[in-house]
Amino acid sequence: MSNTLLSAKNLTKYFPQKVAWPKDPDAPLATRIWHNLSSQNAFVRAVDGVSLDIISGETLGLVGESGCGKSTLGRTLLRLLDPNSGSIHFDGTDITKLKQSELRPIRRHMQIIFQDPYASLNPRMTVGDAIAEGLQIFGLVSSDAEKKKRVSELLKKVGLAEDAASRYPHEFSGGQRQRVGIARALAVKPKLIVCDEPVSALDVSIQAQVINLLQDLQKSEELTYLFISHDLNVVRHICDRVAVMYLGKIVEIASTSELYENPNHPYTQALLSALPAINPKEKRERIVLQGDVPSAMNPPSGCAFHPRCPVKDKPKACFEQVPELRKSDSGGLKACHL
Repeated sequence: MSNTLLSAKNLTKYFPQKVAWPKDPDAPLATRIWHNLSSQNAFVRAVDGVSLDIISGETLGLVGESGCGKSTLGRTLLRLLDPNSGSIHFDGTDITKLKQSELRPIRRHMQIIFQDPYASLNPRMTVGDAIAEGLQIFGLVSSDAEKKKRVSELLKKVGLAEDAASRYPHEFSGGQRQRVGIARALAVKPKLIVCDEPVSALDVSIQAQVINLLQDLQKSEELTYLFISHDLNVVRHICDRVAVMYLGKIVEIASTSELYENPNHPYTQALLSALPAINPKEKRERIVLQGDVPSAMNPPSGCAFHPRCPVKDKPKACFEQVPELRKSDSGGLKACHL
């Protein structure tokens, strides 16, 4: 699509893990040392063949259970982590194999808001210095006066007082620190911001304020968001489209209204069944998934969801073939043989 800001095709990110061979605790020491040194290499398939597009000006939600690879995908799309295979195109440029020196000018347009407002700020830097760091790196200010003015403008945009620039992160609450993180991301005038669970560490009342701030900034700054969250109610409120992730793969993508009203994939149906009904008279069937999420080091054959899928009499393909992400009857995309 001509207005696609970021496009990923068959993206993978594996993390190597060492798995020792079984050994006899009563064996001689030399034998046990040899077993440890000759351990096998295994891989955690955090992102396993993901394809998705992010349209300019939209908010794309990314949801799924903890550990399914959402944050890893977000960081890989920004090249904070290098992918093992696949391609990433940002604003028409293939950034997959660019060197760090070649990637630096593009990084200005791709920013991230981290989940933990306590850990994402340097405790030894004032708030003003943290926000101004990007301005100086990319040469967006030419004098200290211009830098101070720009920092003051950014603090005002995120609802903080001008004197906050001279204070340190420990002097602020969690919600205020997250506002600082938002100001830091805004400083370099990005096109895309990855919001990695930006409100999950905040109180509910503060969550609403930060979400409203993000929506206001999106309009005024013409931003595009990838909004990663496990809170389905927050995603419903802020996102235009939603991608559902399970065990490193995207299993469904649809507009927010379509996904919440008519979910197609059995995993999406199970996730949404856990949401409390807005209307007390509305009866919603609770779908309880059996068993645990399989290991990303040894995913099941065929569809990764088939061991927990509540659908009875599944076709043979579910056990043997990995489903492709195809267009569904409702107009979205789903990876399901059913």
